[in-house]
Amino acid sequence: MKNISKEALKLHKKVKGKLEIKSKVILKTKKDLSLAYTPGVAIPCLEIKKNENLVYDYTWKGNVVAIVTDGSAVLGLGNIGAKAALPVMEGKAILFKEFGGVDAIPICLDTQNPDEIIATVKKISPAFGGINLEDISAPRCFLIERKLNEDLDIPVFHDDQDGTAIVVLAALINSLKLSNKNIQNIKIVINGAGAAGIAITKILYKAGARKILLCDREGIIYKGRKENMNFAKEEILEYLWEESKKGTLKDAMKESDVFIGVSGPNLVTEEMIKSMNKYPTVFAMSNPIPEIMPDKAKKAGAYIVGTGRSDFPNQINNLLAFPGIFRGTFDAKSKKITEKMKIAASLAIANYIPEKKLSPSYIIPSALDKNVAKVVAYNVKKAALSS
Repeated sequence: MKNISKEALKLHKKVKGKLEIKSKVILKTKKDLSLAYTPGVAIPCLEIKKNENLVYDYTWKGNVVAIVTDGSAVLGLGNIGAKAALPVMEGKAILFKEFGGVDAIPICLDTQNPDEIIATVKKISPAFGGINLEDISAPRCFLIERKLNEDLDIPVFHDDQDGTAIVVLAALINSLKLSNKNIQNIKIVINGAGAAGIAITKILYKAGARKILLCDREGIIYKGRKENMNFAKEEILEYLWEESKKGTLKDAMKESDVFIGVSGPNLVTEEMIKSMNKYPTVFAMSNPIPEIMPDKAKKAGAYIVGTGRSDFPNQINNLLAFPGIFRGTFDAKSKKITEKMKIAASLAIANYIPEKKLSPSYIIPSALDKNVAKVVAYNVKKAALSS
């Protein structure tokens, strides 16, 4: 870890940021200048004034995303603020470009007030074709995404919610093929009721899951609970198993089929894994230290183990989703990223691996496989156009 830390600092200091602006046009002659800037630039300006939709033909708007953060929930670092979040947003931007051919600009806001964030994003939105919300803490992130989706005529996506949920569903689809179980019948335990946990609950429900238990620090979330509740946890109750009742994570995991962790380190024991049903699936995704280390989960009897780490098989990584999702959304000229498009992305990721090649240690494609984004983009575009 020390060597990686030194190398990372050296890299960032050497390049002084991972992004640059590069011109698409050549500026060598007076004519070049007159066409790209004054007086020629006035012509597309006037055309756009007459028909605002032409902004997609004459500018970068149709292929650029604003990566918006307030720095309140960065990676595993927590609330580090807007400036400290910038290296992560730059990193996200190069992933958009490298894997999806999408241009992305970091927007780090010096406020953590939801109303100010919403107002600011709305004011800058004319210059962008989409908004990717990033590393904004729950439950504020739910309000911000909902309001922006209502008010803007460009797609809004919160990767910590929707990106994670899409890839988790893809991994679960393939896990169930191997364990020969049906999503409608299995008992699923999700630990962590923040941005990712809430979104995972929703997408699994929409994919057919009906026995979902959601846990937080207080244990199982159930109808009538008073402790540590907020509006997002109240709203998610309609997606949870009607038999949810007071209990601990340990109670929830008894005779369950799937555990999904988006919480914190070392919260799951080997005994908990042993209390699950036959052929249990365990996605322990807390990073860098998961709810239970993959090797310990396997030793305890987990049939399939997924993780957020890159040094174990089955890394459940958002990189498999967001570049292809925005690429497909832009290609379809869609103004929203619908639930149908999200499910299409999950199926594309899952079906990327032929069934005959599936194994307990290979349920999800490599995050570095750039062809995944192309397949996701194609299927997202198809879903957008069909709806």
